[in-house]
Amino acid sequence: MSDSNIRTVIRFSQNWANEDLSFGYCANDKSDIAGSDLFLAYEGDKTIGYLFGRCRVLNKGIAPLEDGAKCFEIEEIYVKKENRSQGVGKILFEYAESFYKNTVDYITLSTATKNYKSILHFYIEKMDMSFWSAKLFKKI
Repeated sequence: MSDSNIRTVIRFSQNWANEDLSFGYCANDKSDIAGSDLFLAYEGDKTIGYLFGRCRVLNKGIAPLEDGAKCFEIEEIYVKKENRSQGVGKILFEYAESFYKNTVDYITLSTATKNYKSILHFYIEKMDMSFWSAKLFKKI
């Protein structure tokens, strides 16, 4: 992973934090990305999005996943604002899925998005993921 790619992801994550799209999201620093597998999306020679995550083996099953399951856990997927709704996130996800197809059992992710309808539509309807958990809150 080149320093240039890391700087790009850090810059994009600062944009993400400024957009205030997710609860509690903080921009990345180099240590957040270190040890991750990073995939970048390009339009010509310009980076327009990224996906990064880590592989792990579950030593305690997480319902509905079994002990010993191999997972690629997506930590972040981000597309520049002007490139959203053009299939870039889908391409990144499908590339990661293809990359890990023969080495992991599952792709997993968690989200703290403020736009749950969009996320559920994308991950469940377009990417064929399954839903298993939600944490809801109401300020009173």
